[in-house]
Amino acid sequence: MIPTRTETLVTVFGGSGFAGRHVVRALARRGYRIRVAVRRPDLAGHLQPLGRVGQIHAVQANIRYPGSMIPAMRNADVVINLVGILFERGRQRFDAVQTEGAEAVARAAAAMGARLIHGSAIGADENSPSHYARSKAAGERAVLATMPSAVITRPSIMFGPEDDFFNRFASLARLSPFLPLIGGGHTRFQPVFVGDVAAAIADAVDGKAKPGTVYELGGPDVLSFRELMNYVLRTIGRRRLLVPIPFALAKLQAAVLQFLPKPPLTPDQVEMLKFDNVVSPAADHEGRTLGAFGIEPTAIATIVPSYLWRFRKTGQFKPVVPGRMG
Repeated sequence: MIPTRTETLVTVFGGSGFAGRHVVRALARRGYRIRVAVRRPDLAGHLQPLGRVGQIHAVQANIRYPGSMIPAMRNADVVINLVGILFERGRQRFDAVQTEGAEAVARAAAAMGARLIHGSAIGADENSPSHYARSKAAGERAVLATMPSAVITRPSIMFGPEDDFFNRFASLARLSPFLPLIGGGHTRFQPVFVGDVAAAIADAVDGKAKPGTVYELGGPDVLSFRELMNYVLRTIGRRRLLVPIPFALAKLQAAVLQFLPKPPLTPDQVEMLKFDNVVSPAADHEGRTLGAFGIEPTAIATIVPSYLWRFRKTGQFKPVVPGRMG
């Protein structure tokens, strides 16, 4: 007998992060029981209001320590791994978290007989000069080698009220007389609404994804970095210079900035910015996109102004002049 949603237990690793909290919300709305596996359960209290009383439960687990994952997965029907890092600190290394950690989650899920959905990223490439991208690709390969039936999602940069992209540059524009265009601002992105990514993952939990498939998730707009910066400035009603910075100079600056507690730029991120971050033609042709789940991608203009208003000089009372995205 196929278990109902209320009988189905889903363990979400990384459920307290940006994408994770949206996935937890989407699963809770569909009636699933959710176990959120995080390093610090005491800091995951913000997830409780996303569901009914007792529906969401946080437990301690660390994917760098396989022994801690077994209790977190016990009796789980589905396991979702959304753990990832954008920069390295201490024992939080790309290989340890995104390759070895991903493989450990897959091994534990296989041992428990649970289905696995693994969160990766567009740009994952074992031949990339970026260590982040290589570790993501190696993680995908390890996951599929361990669990060939695993479903992998690769989103482009995600946007939403708590995002670290639009918020970061809007905040910078409030303080700085200019915004940097790394490599001239020509790199293309396909920003995807985090709510759409969460819906796709929830659909995969529902069983709507093809086992062993890598889905690339992008929004409806493909924009250059320059176009995105122009959009941020127009949305918050500020005029700032857009200053092109060659990759070589950006890497020198990043070599210093990487030592900040939360670095705005690292040398590895400069390497990633040398390549477009968009859905591949192959994924588009084969239908391995949001369209496979019947999801119409949400446009940036529909969501981003609703949370960038706080960066305007007069907040929500300053009208926004409609204009082109670019």
